[in-house]
Amino acid sequence: MPPGGGGPMKDCEYSQISTHSSSPMESPHKKKKIAARRKWEVFPGRNKFFCNGRIMMARQTGVFYLTLILILVTSGLFFAFDCRYLAEKITPAIPVVGGILFFFVMGTLLRTSFSDPGVLPRATPDEAADLERQIDIANGTSSGGYRPPPRTKEVVINGQTVKLKYCFTCKIFRPPRASHCSLCDNCVEQFDHHCPWVGNCVGKRNYRFFYMFILSLSFLTVFIFAFVITHVIHRSQQKGFLDALKDSPASVLEAVICFFSVWSIIGLSGFHTYLISSNQTTNEDIKGSWSNKRGKENYNPYSYGNIFTNCCVALCGPISPSLIDRRGYVQPDTPQPAAPSNGITMYGATQSQSDMPLAFSASKELRPPECATRS
Repeated sequence: MPPGGGGPMKDCEYSQISTHSSSPMESPHKKKKIAARRKWEVFPGRNKFFCNGRIMMARQTGVFYLTLILILVTSGLFFAFDCRYLAEKITPAIPVVGGILFFFVMGTLLRTSFSDPGVLPRATPDEAADLERQIDIANGTSSGGYRPPPRTKEVVINGQTVKLKYCFTCKIFRPPRASHCSLCDNCVEQFDHHCPWVGNCVGKRNYRFFYMFILSLSFLTVFIFAFVITHVIHRSQQKGFLDALKDSPASVLEAVICFFSVWSIIGLSGFHTYLISSNQTTNEDIKGSWSNKRGKENYNPYSYGNIFTNCCVALCGPISPSLIDRRGYVQPDTPQPAAPSNGITMYGATQSQSDMPLAFSASKELRPPECATRS
């Protein structure tokens, strides 16, 4: 080989070795590709994400689109066929008030549907294995094939004993008021219910928006129904009832939709008003968690004892940050933490059963932070 030609050949051979060999020289390139994946792309729950993880919904969204269609069609017909006549004959404030109600309804609906309801992060494999080992030791069992019965912990909140259940899917002890949604396959903090009409779970982080949605929808439905009837009566006084219906056939469709939906919407609003005033969730009310039938001393430890305070906490209190970093990057070589490292403590995923103080981040929502555990 001539001296002048050895350099390029060696460079070429070195580049081939560095790009085709299985040595660690190629790992930074692959790691860079893997690290570019967002956490929402590998999220274990049954959810759909849009806008690069900014929007989070359940997978079953068909009923949600039906909700959108009903609201948009009914409101659109009202603004197109009724508001112009009502503004001219009665007052121009009618379309203004209707527009404000419509945009408020749509805003709260989308805020409820597109947000994280309070999903609790699952334990990492290392944390789950450590917790399983600690539970086996606490139950006096070895790591054999015997599986202990469903695991629970007891905590005392404001003098009331509350049981924490172990989630075999998420591998964590669920905090108080949390439950696992079978449709979304997630543990949700302060779980209320899964609502197909909004296409999402309703929990700690979006309950106030859900309540404001159904309450404002009640006002909008009553508003449209009342002024559609006013429109028809006003026209019938001039031309007769049948001629009035012929002049505005859309009013008939609006009246029918509003009439059959207003009762369920108002009833739902009243039910959730009762829940907010007593600081309960739908899940707790259905199960009768704080019913007096369970015991003489059974009471709701989360209630502040005052309807006004309960409503203020539910509707005006601070919104807790999301515990799942949907838009964060996946780190392939580092186990993913069960909660973001911003001072929020994971609920009992790596703490033993005997000395687990359960440093609740949820205790901020309780009146006195008196929380003790019983092994």
